[in-house]
Amino acid sequence: MRLSVTVDVPDLAAGIAFWSGAFGLREVARPHPAYAVLEAGGQSLGLLEKPEGSRATPAEGTERRYARHWTPVHLDLHVEDWEGTLAAVERLGGTVEQRHPAAPGRPPVAFCADPFGHGFCVLGPRA
Repeated sequence: MRLSVTVDVPDLAAGIAFWSGAFGLREVARPHPAYAVLEAGGQSLGLLEKPEGSRATPAEGTERRYARHWTPVHLDLHVEDWEGTLAAVERLGGTVEQRHPAAPGRPPVAFCADPFGHGFCVLGPRA
């Protein structure tokens, strides 16, 4: 099995700028004009451009809204330079909502959101 993760964004160029700048991902493929594949260290992330207000699913009337929102699924990104990555998240328009420093046997973790409202965690090396 191969697992693939794709994040919807309202603007593909802005999504690429954020995820590339914050996490060192680089675009490796554009299989469709509205879809980009970013990669670093053998890991990939897809970005799919879906406009604000477009239907989230064909069967219901829910529209996409790119404000901060809760979802039962989120990304955990493990990085070597925790503080540097958090600074990049903020510099590129994301939000660091909570910071929890490392403790014995536990890495530092920060709860964050990208500029489009998607939550994710950034974990540094274990203490």
